[in-house]
Amino acid sequence: MMFHVEMYSGTKEENYQLVIKQLKALIEGETNRIANLSNASALLNQFLNEVNWVGFYLMEDGNLVLGPFQGLPACVRIPLGKGVCGTSAQQRKTIRVEDVHAFPGHIACDAASQSEIVVPLLKDGELVGVLDIDSPIKNRFDETDEKMLNLFAEALVSYL
Repeated sequence: MMFHVEMYSGTKEENYQLVIKQLKALIEGETNRIANLSNASALLNQFLNEVNWVGFYLMEDGNLVLGPFQGLPACVRIPLGKGVCGTSAQQRKTIRVEDVHAFPGHIACDAASQSEIVVPLLKDGELVGVLDIDSPIKNRFDETDEKMLNLFAEALVSYL
């Protein structure tokens, strides 16, 4: 199954809806969490422009541990409450950061990152992990990105 950016010619929201549909087609019937997270990060990395890291951190022994991703090597463990990922996980809410350098305690894994969005992955009330997306552009993510990435995460966790 190949996906090309040219396919996405609708509105931003319609394009996200198509990606969510593609995600479901990719992972339906597959029960392996790593396989599903790997395909989800690859799909988002292919779909989103102006991003330099797309991936997952998974809850393990009270910390977020690096999971499947697309981008440069990253921090392996993040304590709850630390950086954008740890704060999102602790608060169980999506955090959109216009300028990561202005975020208290930001953990810089890639010096090129300027903005970030982190979406908690909640399954049956349990925190499974977070979806983390970085961009080399300040203020890259807007309300539509936040809304649609929350829907993407909801669709994904049903297969984790």
